[in-house]
Amino acid sequence: MSFVLPLQLMANKLYNPFLDFKFDNKTCFLSGKALESEDEKIQVFPVWMMRIFDLEDKPFKLLDESLVTYKQLQLPCSAEVAAVIAGVEKKVEDAVNIGYTALKELDQLTLFQWVGKILYGVVFNEIQVGIRQAFLSGEQLNFSQALVHKFKNLHFMLQSLITPMEFEHKNPFTILVLPVDSTPETFMYRDEINTLIFSIRMKDFAIIATMQDNGVHEIYHDEVLAKIKGRVLHPVQFEEICARFFYSAYLFNRLPEYTYMEVPEKVFVEPMPLNDWTLKPIFDQWTVKTYGQVLESFWKPWGYTLFEIIKDPENPMSFITDDQGEFISDIDLAK
Repeated sequence: MSFVLPLQLMANKLYNPFLDFKFDNKTCFLSGKALESEDEKIQVFPVWMMRIFDLEDKPFKLLDESLVTYKQLQLPCSAEVAAVIAGVEKKVEDAVNIGYTALKELDQLTLFQWVGKILYGVVFNEIQVGIRQAFLSGEQLNFSQALVHKFKNLHFMLQSLITPMEFEHKNPFTILVLPVDSTPETFMYRDEINTLIFSIRMKDFAIIATMQDNGVHEIYHDEVLAKIKGRVLHPVQFEEICARFFYSAYLFNRLPEYTYMEVPEKVFVEPMPLNDWTLKPIFDQWTVKTYGQVLESFWKPWGYTLFEIIKDPENPMSFITDDQGEFISDIDLAK
């Protein structure tokens, strides 16, 4: 007979910085081990990526509207953990150098670890800013317990980098790799840390990741995903897919729970069922106007307005399917 110990009682296989909000630069962000020097750091965004797209000194906007540069986003990290992360980043870098065909062959865990490290790295830096601001203002750090719950689970799962971990029955995340006909210099990054969704578009591919949905976004969008299967997307089509996922992440109304069972050789992670006693749908109701506002933002490079997008509220503008529901393979962006 096996049983699951509460996290506080487990044999410390998993490190939880959220117990005492330990987000200093003297502790390894992933293992919790004390660092010998505050110089032991890694970049949130991979060095190779920053170099290819000349990102080092470009601005990155934080939630408080302050700006930092991409290279200023760092994580305190021990040499041992840094070496493991470097191995994952090398795998992804090698695949990126080849392109979509190689990237789509990477296993889901590698992609999750790569995406998760970037997303959690942004979260870590946001929390540090919040702690600094609270200290300067003399106020207590006010942090949503729902967000702590999500970030803690993301951090636990990211420890699959250093602790053998098995996701039972299903992956706790959805990660899509899609072929996109972008120009080679394209780099487009988005995240929404409140809903734990991430997208990146570069070279001839794009990735969309929803980090704690137990795979339901892929089911929710199965109709449109079936339409694009095997197709190389125009950038305007990918941004439409992206808008749909970012909006549905906002509509997702569950706070997923996971049990962590430790045995000597590994940690088993089991997602709890998303259906609960309230019998409420897993996603709140889709509203065309709100979706149109999201899509307007994602289509900003092409200048389509909300009025144009929802002119026919029953059939909002789409570059993915035509009036007959067929995939649009010849995109005409003339207005």
